[in-house]
Amino acid sequence: MTASPGALEVPATPPAAPAPVPAGAAAAATVERHESRVRSYARSFPDVFTSAKNEVLRSADGTEYLDFLAGAGTLNYGHNPEPVKQLLIDYLQNDGLTHGLDLVTAAKADFLDAFSRYVLAPRGLDHRVQFASPSGTNAVEAALKLARLTTGRAPVVAFGGGFHGVSTGALAATGSAHYKQGLYGTLPTTVHLPYPDSPLGAFDSLDLLRRLVEDPSAGIEKPAAVLVETVQGEGGVYVASDAFLRGLREFCDRHGILLIVDDIQAGCGRTGAFFSFERAGIVPDLVTLSKAIGGYGLPMAVVLIKPEHDIWLPGQHNGTFRGNQLAFVAAAAVLRHYWADGTEGAFVRDVRAKGAAAREHLAPLAARHGIAVRGLGLMLGLDFTRAAAGVTAAEVSRACFEEGLIVETCGRADEVLKLLPPLTVTDENLRRGLDTVVRVVDRLAARDAEAVTA
Repeated sequence: MTASPGALEVPATPPAAPAPVPAGAAAAATVERHESRVRSYARSFPDVFTSAKNEVLRSADGTEYLDFLAGAGTLNYGHNPEPVKQLLIDYLQNDGLTHGLDLVTAAKADFLDAFSRYVLAPRGLDHRVQFASPSGTNAVEAALKLARLTTGRAPVVAFGGGFHGVSTGALAATGSAHYKQGLYGTLPTTVHLPYPDSPLGAFDSLDLLRRLVEDPSAGIEKPAAVLVETVQGEGGVYVASDAFLRGLREFCDRHGILLIVDDIQAGCGRTGAFFSFERAGIVPDLVTLSKAIGGYGLPMAVVLIKPEHDIWLPGQHNGTFRGNQLAFVAAAAVLRHYWADGTEGAFVRDVRAKGAAAREHLAPLAARHGIAVRGLGLMLGLDFTRAAAGVTAAEVSRACFEEGLIVETCGRADEVLKLLPPLTVTDENLRRGLDTVVRVVDRLAARDAEAVTA
């Protein structure tokens, strides 16, 4: 029988079953053999992970870890949160779109409705929502490009210690030399100021900004924008004061400079409010969100734009994956589940209470060993720069991993232990994780003390 044109031919012999996915040591060997040297987290936490639920990760051999990394702030609602999982399954079962460019889809409209209803409107914000390609660095690229288009100026002011991504424009605004090696001459015009707090101490950043902008002989063109994290994550968990943020907003207004807040890590509830800038009572011109906005760890990035700055031409900033439909479904679900009861609802109060309890839990440890504790909400950093016993954050992170706790380091020289548990972490597991940190630091400090007296 002759097949009709375009018909699929059925092979006489069915294809062989696919090879099993390697697990355990075999999986580690496969990754070591094939993946680029650029990988980083796999080096800090060397195990093979197979499943996860809420704040617990499981490895191939059944070992359980408390996760105080949470996808570097992506998993604010934990791994596989129940309020979302079945909705995603149902969406797939019903053949919902998984890719849609920037077409109008039911999933996108549902997310925009939830975001407007439960995030923007209660905070008096009327920003437009731009969907960028799904990593945070692309949202920053879009925000910087739009600021330059809006003002007709090129320079951008950023801050030492800031991290905004590693694509060209975002990398120019990022502080760390580690990411810029060999690339300085290729990066757009960016002026870096000291952050109001840093390893070198407090600094009057606003005064320096005023001197640079208001002095016609300062040697720089007026900036298009100031880009700031209100809490620096990778830079060492330094917190800008409310007074600084208000002063920065007033300065930008006075000089026609756009204020961009990078809320990619500190946003979506991490600091005890949906936006990290709410505490200061300011409204940025542009806000970048990614990481936890995807609801389920699904990639998604957005730029929030004051309407008067939304001057894009159609398709002027685009990307094939700027419409992640599964992320729309998940994001709408977490907004309705966790954020529907207002700006001071039960979820917000719970995050703030957990953050306060964590600081109280760590206070005796900090006093014993000369460790500084910084942060807001459940974004906390333990700075070991001046630890009396010479304990380092890097060795604490390694020892915590051996005891079943995943917690990363940050800062200029990885001198800060950064605690980012899921915001939904149970009180019991929050205490367990903090107890592990306390136990490890005390043990390492005692070891060093014994070495000195030996």
